[in-house]
Amino acid sequence: MASPTHEEIENEGNGLASNVLGLFESSIMGIAGSAPAYSIAATTVTLAIAVGLFGPGELLYSGIAMFGVVLAFHYMGKVKQNAGATYVWVRNALHPILGYLAGWSLVTASIIFGLVSTLPASTGLLSLFTNNQATISNTHWTTLVGALIFIFMVAIIAYGIEFTAKAQVVMTVVELGLLWLFDVIAIFHHPHTHHFSWGWFSFTQIKAYSNDSAAAASSTPFASHYVVAHGLSAILIGAVSGAFFYWGWDVTANLNEETKNGKDDAGRGGIFGIFFVFATFLLTIVALNMVLSDVTLHNSSSILSDFAAVLIPGWFGKFIIVSVLLSTVATIETQMIQVTRTLFSMGRDFTMPGAFGQVHKKFRTPWNATLFTTFFVLVFFIGSQFIKKVNDIAQAGVAAIGIQICFYYALAAISVIVLYRHYLLRDIKTFLLVGLWPALSGLFLIAVLVKVIPTLSHLALWVGVGTVVIGVIPMAIFWRQGSSYFHKVTKEERRAQLD
Repeated sequence: MASPTHEEIENEGNGLASNVLGLFESSIMGIAGSAPAYSIAATTVTLAIAVGLFGPGELLYSGIAMFGVVLAFHYMGKVKQNAGATYVWVRNALHPILGYLAGWSLVTASIIFGLVSTLPASTGLLSLFTNNQATISNTHWTTLVGALIFIFMVAIIAYGIEFTAKAQVVMTVVELGLLWLFDVIAIFHHPHTHHFSWGWFSFTQIKAYSNDSAAAASSTPFASHYVVAHGLSAILIGAVSGAFFYWGWDVTANLNEETKNGKDDAGRGGIFGIFFVFATFLLTIVALNMVLSDVTLHNSSSILSDFAAVLIPGWFGKFIIVSVLLSTVATIETQMIQVTRTLFSMGRDFTMPGAFGQVHKKFRTPWNATLFTTFFVLVFFIGSQFIKKVNDIAQAGVAAIGIQICFYYALAAISVIVLYRHYLLRDIKTFLLVGLWPALSGLFLIAVLVKVIPTLSHLALWVGVGTVVIGVIPMAIFWRQGSSYFHKVTKEERRAQLD
């Protein structure tokens, strides 16, 4: 059975709402997707354990590598606007199998993230209203509040992208404003625990202290059993944390069908968003290094709260919790957008159940894909709170996300080179932005996978690789049913036209 074309679905009134997001809203979505405050709160300790005080340098070089992927998305979006983004672009450039697995990796990574990030959102909200640790850590309360937060955010997504964008603007502006305020206070705070050093950014001086999974569990990053790596090797070890910091900006690509001038502005939104995120990460990690002790950097269970407590003891420090909470909620929302838009594109292509490719007649959002994702995440979230084995799998999934991110970003970086191969030597700008930079980024991400996979626990490896491999099952089913997505890629599909 041949799949209906994108245009046929649009004409039937079953397409996503078009021309809703402008460049500003798209940029905000890119920032919200990377979730600066949440990423810093959730990953700084892991980063510090891996590279010590060299976190700013790690994020600098990981950011440079990530920008090559941002450029790849920007130029591939000029070729074809599709809510599936990587799922379609990698298919056209490389092969339907790789395209499907790239899309599947995004879906699984985003679902795992939605599962594990709902609990911090719950405890963050509870901590705003009570200092009673028994209440904040009570499983029943955290599960109930977390489930309600998730349902509320999904309801916003389902209601319509215009309302979602307005909510994201408010949350992201407040989040960044509060985070930058504390960063500026930290810069001028005296005395500093560590004096600022340009050596924190040095390519050659960066050291990594975690070269095996047993060491990674240690609370002391300078333990004698650590194997110390230097330079590029150290950067590769820390780059999984770096990838998690930046991940999520590509929601702008999944919204390209709903963006005004989606051919250009969806990609530009990712570029502008990553610039803001890049600057925020560097400023905040430097501020944390200057203010916090080594012990706090390596062991804190709430690093931004500890950061605020040093700067401004008392009730005012709770504003940093507001920043983290807003960031967490915002990024749960953007990750669910990525899942539902990718599933929508797959359903439209009949590489997943066709019901996923339908939209609500009034709200023009992928209603069935949203309901499925909500049910799936809630079941596993509630299960992870009460069943230890489910919780172990969820926690292993955090490490596994890094594998999936690097996998589909690397495929995207390679794909843009294939699509524009006939233009790479046309001029210096095209060679650099469409060829060399994405190529180096792709190689960097592949090297990260090679370097880091042996360090993962068996469970994390099974979750990370296993969830991708599971995608082969639906792929085989729908390939056998005759979806045109799996037909041989034509020369026209594999060749981009550069303006």
